[in-house]
Amino acid sequence: MTRPEAVLFDCDGVVVDSEGPTFALFLQDLAAYGLPMSREVFEAEFVGGTVEMVAVRARAAGARLPDDWVADFYSRMYAMLADGVPLVSGVTEVLDRLDAAGIPFAMGSNGSLEKMQITLGQHGIEGRFRVILSAQALGAPKPAPDVYLACAAACGVQPKACMVIEDSANGAKAALAAGMRCLGYAEHGPETPSARALTALGVPLFHRMADLPGLLEL
Repeated sequence: MTRPEAVLFDCDGVVVDSEGPTFALFLQDLAAYGLPMSREVFEAEFVGGTVEMVAVRARAAGARLPDDWVADFYSRMYAMLADGVPLVSGVTEVLDRLDAAGIPFAMGSNGSLEKMQITLGQHGIEGRFRVILSAQALGAPKPAPDVYLACAAACGVQPKACMVIEDSANGAKAALAAGMRCLGYAEHGPETPSARALTALGVPLFHRMADLPGLLEL
């Protein structure tokens, strides 16, 4: 695999290990409003979008969400994450290796800037990225390619020379639509719904962040 000229990261589930508690909060709410489901179903049908997208899909499936649910969910999610959320194991070492190799890296997420400030800020790593962008703030959530194209431009690198690290199909679709290569981080193995969706797109998987420097030829 040719060494990339820039590496672009998703946030949740790739840099910040926030998906477990966030999924649990979603499942609790959906069940309370008449749409109980397993984590596997939620991961297969809802992951990779915004809270607003979850609301639209959940209501279409029969959830009786109140009108102010999106704003209320964001408020409770931010408070939960502010209590403490770990980084994905090994990700700091990956950033160190990229710095040592002189390869710029950026972050493009469907999450809000406020959410990333909360999760990254508690670890003091937000300043390490060339830029941190919210696809939601750009008005073009993944699978639209806009956020990754903007990340590449901020790094001064052509899209085809970038490598994107993603954990969802929507994110991978955004990378591929931008003309970028993509690797899928599948911490829990190849048989989760997200991992299977990445494989279906032809995205190679890896399961330990410690393996990423080798894959990037660092």
